[in-house]
Amino acid sequence: MRSLARALVTPLVISASLVVSSVAFAQEEPDLIFKKSTVWKLLTPDHKLATYAVDDPLVKGVACHFTVPEKGGVSGWLGVAEEVSDISLACRQVGPVSFSEKFEQGDEVFRQRRSFLFKKMRIVRGCDAKRNVLVYLVYSDKIIEGSPKNSTSTVPIMPWGEAEAPRCSDWMEN
Repeated sequence: MRSLARALVTPLVISASLVVSSVAFAQEEPDLIFKKSTVWKLLTPDHKLATYAVDDPLVKGVACHFTVPEKGGVSGWLGVAEEVSDISLACRQVGPVSFSEKFEQGDEVFRQRRSFLFKKMRIVRGCDAKRNVLVYLVYSDKIIEGSPKNSTSTVPIMPWGEAEAPRCSDWMEN
């Protein structure tokens, strides 16, 4: 009887944790630009490439777009697929640049889950002080091992209209 109760409770606990984690995850969602199917599946969702946009939370006037593969099939449909680490990144100045606070080299701009438990995609920011260029890096990591797959994008800070271009080095913490 006890094993029957355990067999019934375990799926409920897993389902509840999926709902809680998906609600927390939904609050961090970037803006979806579009999706394109890459592999057709008959009865389950297709494999897709999805392109998203995020604004840098500390640097007004900079936006990043990234494209990630999204697995379809049963595991993708259930939300338990471990996504691959192939992520492309492009960041651009989209308005006058201003900084809201100081930052450290490698500060996280955005983070997104790429598997049920252990894998995350991260976008981090740095400053090339000599050239006055913001440098963005996207990579994925796991608790046990990371991935060497990455993509880098740079944003030269330029004057915009009448606004003078700030120096990113003035906003770096030592």
